Amino acid sequence: MRPSSGRRLRGAPPSRWTSRSTSPAPSRCRTRSSPSTPARPDSRPTSSPRNFCYNASVERAHLLHLYTQMLLIRRFEERTAEMYALGKIGGFCHLYIGEEAVAVGAVDALRPDDYVFSAYRDHGHCLARGSDPKRVMAELFGRSTGLCKGKGGSMHLVDAERRFMGGYAIVGGHLPLAAGVAFAVKYRGGDQVVLCFFGEGAVPSGACHETLNLAALWGLPVLFLCENNRYGMGTPVERAVALYADVAQNAAAYGIEAGRVDGMEVLAVREAVGKALEQVRTRKRPYFLEAVTYRFLGHSMADPAHGHYRTKAEVDEAKKRDPLLLLRTRMLGERLATEADFKRIEQEVAQIVREAVEFADASPAPPVTALEDDVYA
Repeated sequence: MRPSSGRRLRGAPPSRWTSRSTSPAPSRCRTRSSPSTPARPDSRPTSSPRNFCYNASVERAHLLHLYTQMLLIRRFEERTAEMYALGKIGGFCHLYIGEEAVAVGAVDALRPDDYVFSAYRDHGHCLARGSDPKRVMAELFGRSTGLCKGKGGSMHLVDAERRFMGGYAIVGGHLPLAAGVAFAVKYRGGDQVVLCFFGEGAVPSGACHETLNLAALWGLPVLFLCENNRYGMGTPVERAVALYADVAQNAAAYGIEAGRVDGMEVLAVREAVGKALEQVRTRKRPYFLEAVTYRFLGHSMADPAHGHYRTKAEVDEAKKRDPLLLLRTRMLGERLATEADFKRIEQEVAQIVREAVEFADASPAPPVTALEDDVYA
């Protein structure tokens, strides 16, 4: 049971976590189950599609929780960038700054026994699922106290205890694995759902379409959540995906119902994912949801934020819809939080991240003798 403060966003019905039962407010989330021909825009789609889902039936305490989770990811990633620059973290490192609303909103709608799969930009998903920031940072440092004993690194975080089934470096390579877990759920007669995050850059891959076909054919309980941040490395979405104006339409070819959501609005994501999960559980069918978002930094730590394939003006324009700023502004405007609340949260998050770095830095590296531990093939 979530904490209740009795205050909600103006005009919102009681939260689904209260004892009062109400009919949900109508959603503006467009769904589809049959193909249609999209109108191709002259430029890239914005990160604010008109057909997003929004229903702010969330109480004050929970809104603060969502904000805290997003801020934790933001500050964690900022410190990760600092540690990478200092040489504390090696290898490839892809940060989630700008996309926090997708991970937090989506994972918040899950049950504890649901499963989560991620791609290589997995820090935010792992933290949103509740993994210990200390162990996540230790893994990035390559230390034995990390989630994977220092052997996985940034792109391969795993927390089986929380059913976070891992980040995967091969673009689109984890979608078949998500379908495999979903098949196991169905075979055992369970009602869990597998939430599979992936970027729009994975949509053209054969693994993606093969998995969509198989999930539809076998009726697998998978929610395919495409985080469309508009660029696959430096390639704009319109140069890689034929149906770039509405990526979710790719699911129509397989008879999979799909929707699209504003990925910068955490409450919109939370509602859209919640409704999609309900459909997957009750209809025993997969669902495809496109979250239109934007990454504020480069593809990886080796990629500048702007200047190569996108302009500073474009990035600055996207930052006007920073997911933390949007929720904070709304809560202040509705008098659901004060500046003192946000100052307190900032201090608490700073302490958590500081302790995570200190823990990782003080932890030992795995010994050479552990090289073959946990290797089964």
